[in-house]
Amino acid sequence: MAETPLNEASQILLRMREMAVAAANSHLQDSQRDTLNSELNQLRAGIDRMLQATRYNNDALLAGQPAVSGQASTAITDKIDTGVTKVQLSGADKGTYTFVDSNLDNKITLGNGVVTQTIDLSTPLDNGRVATGTKLVANFDRLGIQVILSGAGIPSGDYVSGDLAGKTLVVEEGESKHFQIAPTNDAQKQLTFELPDLRAPGAALDLDSISLSSQLSARESLAKIDSAIEQLSNERGKIGAMQNRLSYSIQFSENEIESIQASESALRDSDIALETSNLSKAQILSQTSTAMLTQAFDNSRRALQLLG
Repeated sequence: MAETPLNEASQILLRMREMAVAAANSHLQDSQRDTLNSELNQLRAGIDRMLQATRYNNDALLAGQPAVSGQASTAITDKIDTGVTKVQLSGADKGTYTFVDSNLDNKITLGNGVVTQTIDLSTPLDNGRVATGTKLVANFDRLGIQVILSGAGIPSGDYVSGDLAGKTLVVEEGESKHFQIAPTNDAQKQLTFELPDLRAPGAALDLDSISLSSQLSARESLAKIDSAIEQLSNERGKIGAMQNRLSYSIQFSENEIESIQASESALRDSDIALETSNLSKAQILSQTSTAMLTQAFDNSRRALQLLG
């Protein structure tokens, strides 16, 4: 699943490099470089969209897999007061997000110091609070964060406008993925695998600051694009290596299962030679008994004939 978007991302990076080489030449004017830079921005956004859309079981496989820290986020630790039932992420950047929540206007603001978004909850709120027995989704789509708030009658708490003032959400790097390859809790029965954030502004590719708007910036971008190509190739190699390792593990497990079943079959299967001998013995005894009975009946019949 991850190979297809990574292959496309590699093609995009090669196109970026071609444009950077062209923009670094003196025969282009800055107006022409602006056109190349516009395409560069679109390609960079295309990488982010593809990698963010590559999901399995609602996990973004190639976008760093950020997660909300339940212990560091006061909006969650104080959920009895805030009514925060659940927080869902969709491409949110790592960092600390702080709520601005006033009990006067039914609006909630959430931001991390770089991006801020305000949403109006006047319509879904009932006199400034979530209706009893219901939940409300506060969708900060620009941030990639959804906050689910509960009303009275739900154990997680009761949200009233103003409860989230000053509360925080801490988004951290997610945990590594673990493959359980055997039914025991031994270290050798588990495989751990993780991928870094491969989006354009992520630490791995670091393409957020490149520009082709001038000859100098285009030349400076070449080194970063080359580094991004190398980093992406390394990560694709890691995926291939893990796939091979899992394939060998699967093959080993299949052979192990086959050997165990063969051993069980050998224990359960009958001794054909012995059973054949027993069958022949039983048939001989049966035929002998039949012959003896026939002989006995024949003697009786002859005796009756003489008396008659």
